[in-house]
Amino acid sequence: MKRDLEQLISQMSLEEKAGMCSGLDFWRLKGVERLGIPSIMVTDGPHGLRKQREGGDHLGIFDSVPATCFPSAVGVASSWDRELIEKMGQALGEECQAEDVAVLLGPGANIKRSPLCGRNFEYFSEDPFLSSEMAAHHIQGVQSQGIGTSLKHFAANNQEHRRMTSDSVVDERTLREIYLASFEGAVKKSQPWTVMSSYNKVNGEFVSENEYLLTDILKDEWGHEGFVVSDWGAVNERADGLAAGLELEMPSSSGIGEQKIVDAVRNGKLSEEKLDGAVERLLRIIFKSVDHNKQGASYDVDEHHQLARVVARESMVLLKNEDGILPLAKEGRIAVIGALAESPRYQGGGSSRINPTKLEDIREEIQKSAGTAANVVYAKGYELDSDATDAKLVEEAVRTASEADTAILFVGLPDRYESEGYDRTHLRIPNNQIAMIEAAAKAQPNLIVVLSNGSPVEMPWIGNVKAVLEGYLGGQALGGAIADLLFGDANPCGKLAETFPKRLEDNPSYLFYFGEEDRVEYREGLFVGYRYYDKKKTEPLFPFGHGLSYTSFAYSDLSVANKEILEDQTVDVQVKVTNTGNMSGKEIVQLYIREVNSKVIRPDKELKGFAKVELQPGEEQTVHFTLDKRSFAYYDVELKDWRVDTGEFEIQIGKSSREIVLTGSIKVESTKVFRKKATRNTTIGDLLADPARRPIIEGIMKQQQPTGEAEAANHGDASEMVEAIMKYMPLRALISFSGGAMSEAHLDQILDALNEVK
Repeated sequence: MKRDLEQLISQMSLEEKAGMCSGLDFWRLKGVERLGIPSIMVTDGPHGLRKQREGGDHLGIFDSVPATCFPSAVGVASSWDRELIEKMGQALGEECQAEDVAVLLGPGANIKRSPLCGRNFEYFSEDPFLSSEMAAHHIQGVQSQGIGTSLKHFAANNQEHRRMTSDSVVDERTLREIYLASFEGAVKKSQPWTVMSSYNKVNGEFVSENEYLLTDILKDEWGHEGFVVSDWGAVNERADGLAAGLELEMPSSSGIGEQKIVDAVRNGKLSEEKLDGAVERLLRIIFKSVDHNKQGASYDVDEHHQLARVVARESMVLLKNEDGILPLAKEGRIAVIGALAESPRYQGGGSSRINPTKLEDIREEIQKSAGTAANVVYAKGYELDSDATDAKLVEEAVRTASEADTAILFVGLPDRYESEGYDRTHLRIPNNQIAMIEAAAKAQPNLIVVLSNGSPVEMPWIGNVKAVLEGYLGGQALGGAIADLLFGDANPCGKLAETFPKRLEDNPSYLFYFGEEDRVEYREGLFVGYRYYDKKKTEPLFPFGHGLSYTSFAYSDLSVANKEILEDQTVDVQVKVTNTGNMSGKEIVQLYIREVNSKVIRPDKELKGFAKVELQPGEEQTVHFTLDKRSFAYYDVELKDWRVDTGEFEIQIGKSSREIVLTGSIKVESTKVFRKKATRNTTIGDLLADPARRPIIEGIMKQQQPTGEAEAANHGDASEMVEAIMKYMPLRALISFSGGAMSEAHLDQILDALNEVK
């Protein structure tokens, strides 16, 4: 239904307009009943609907309606499957419709700067391209059902420690290429109805009051059409926030925030036109929700549960499979060991905690998949609520393992180890779990570890086990998904969306993470995740993009459509992938770009394309990629724009960031002239490197060689030194070395000539 929003706003009082910019309560927006403006509800996500029951706690953290608990973002990103996450989003949208929820808060697109971040399970990746692609398709799925999303937490919110007051100090290029790029693609491709501003400051200013981020970049540059909502309790000064581009304060501030807006308008600090613009953005989304509302909507609980199982299967990553121990035969005695098999950790802690519609029993699902020819036995092994080793439990686990043909150990991070609100301080699993693994390894050589965790863990014990399956936080259907993979009813096809370091100290942010009081400096700059490990040539435990399969894949016939392109052109890249094994499987093909000779500091390679393909044994498929300017560009801080320098670029096709199997190349030519203004301190070498300015400098050098240069040129052994000195000599030095032949006036004439060059 088309509405005249300007006319509607003109009928509202100042107080009503200000009131629209603050929540009604913890989860609802205000309406204006006399004007037919309804109150709509938003609620937490992103991997499930967390709608507080009527009459529940005022914070909305505990009692919520049953909903499908899908795997957390850490797992979903490891599927690298755009279509699958879109299907998951559609299911989430259906559940929101059934519960009359207008906006689902999520997805989270913050970059995994450090594996210590307590909320990493809720974020996709350390890589902005993968993160933005996953977020974009999550958004498209949810919003296809007429339900809004809230892309969060914008921006540079990469730790829980002091998150409400910390200041993320990030240089502009790093901010653009890493932390904002993770949001940019999602905003431009999918137009989330809302974007959530984060608690923290960025470069000295609270994001909720940061006009550069909320208006200049998000709205004006990226073209975001929806409204910006604060994270819950993230507003510092309400009127300043609205002026900067924060339309909605949540939750309700009981009239305090809206009164500040009214006062600011009345005293001239805030224009009423700015307020009207904010209200219009809010109304646009409110009525979009009303127009898409499906009265009496419902969803198929069992169907969504089965989808959750598929998502979990696609998200889990087979990290190690020595001697092909997996898949397991459906026979013999199989020991299942570990408290996490009995009390599974299937989701993260904090505001994203879902009340699942059902929860699969891991042991039961393993027995079901193993069938009657197998005997599945269980031992607890350790306590979940303590790190202390219980000798009796370890003894029982060792006995159970030794009497079995194979032992499956379920270990990982208990709830108390990672959650919203605090960060981890180390990457170890509890000591009692390590002790159990080491003891079991002495009694049983055929050990398989299944991990339940929301972020990387160190694995000093990995040499003692034959297989490791990274289950992450697999959602309510994790039991069946794990069983499907262990016994080969499904083929593992997930790949890591983050690097697993061998030890915490190897992580690029290690020296600076947490910061000092509220100041958090991102001193590692661009070198986040694999960008750092590659550049530093540090061997990770498992690299970004790593994941094994029960089949094998061969790559061939890399084809780059053009040998040369202009920067504003696109280029098609093709590669053939063949399933060379005996089992149907899916492969994730990764495309990385490397600039061969860069003028600026750049990572060795950056992910710029990926595709997931399913192949039967012997089947071959051609995978297509399209690369554009952004595939080759870096952000030029002085130009305030994305820039491509003319040069050669390597196109790398890999099975992971460390396993590059095919390489091609292309020359990209810049269509823009990036010429800095020449000053008295511009070096001769920089001017000689500019074809248009070179003749001017060469002419001057012929007329006026600096004193001593001609003499030095007669000594061949000094020529390289002279050349090096001249290369980095500023123009002003020509006066000093000219022996009086050049004056300041002459230098000014040279500068004028250089700056007239087009």
